[in-house]
Amino acid sequence: MKQAPITAEQMRHYDSYTINTIGVPSLVLMERAALAVRDEILNAFPLNLGHVIVVAGSGNNGGDGLDVARLLHIAGVRVTIVNVGNPGHASDEHKVQDKICQYYQIPQTTDLAVLKQATLIVDAMFGIGIDRPVKGNYADAIKAINNCDAVVVAVDMPSGINTDSGEVMGVAVKATTTVTFAFNKVGLTKGAGQKYAGRIVIADDMGTYATDE
Repeated sequence: MKQAPITAEQMRHYDSYTINTIGVPSLVLMERAALAVRDEILNAFPLNLGHVIVVAGSGNNGGDGLDVARLLHIAGVRVTIVNVGNPGHASDEHKVQDKICQYYQIPQTTDLAVLKQATLIVDAMFGIGIDRPVKGNYADAIKAINNCDAVVVAVDMPSGINTDSGEVMGVAVKATTTVTFAFNKVGLTKGAGQKYAGRIVIADDMGTYATDE
């Protein structure tokens, strides 16, 4: 039976159950997520790999982005990471991915001007959690992404789109493709979400367990 699109709360519950009850480590789920994004980029956009720029927030969505950066780097793609947000608020998983990226000496910057060099941009700022208007550095980064001619691949949700309503939370990334994890999200099927998501790819082999328990 095909799973209907789900809400942010449902996804959080499924992730929590998979990690805490079943025992699949969160970093394993993160790696599966990043592999799905990497595969989509390498398979769908082979002509846009000249310079991939990953725009990463400080939470787990940013951690996914750093993981994608490493996987593309290992595949021989030129990658630069643009960090937005507050490093002091970085999640534990994000810190792990950052340490690995530093080991691989993947260039990192906070300068949005490098986006002008991008042939493909990975949007990894907000995942499913956004519930208030985007402001500050994040809003600047979203506007800079939307002003680029590059292909944009959004990680889980286009940053700035509400996962449940599909509405634009002030400003949102206009993606070419959105790779969403485990199940489709309600906000990608209605409102502005449909338009901003571009082509939706559901990475449905993540191993996330759907349960109401």
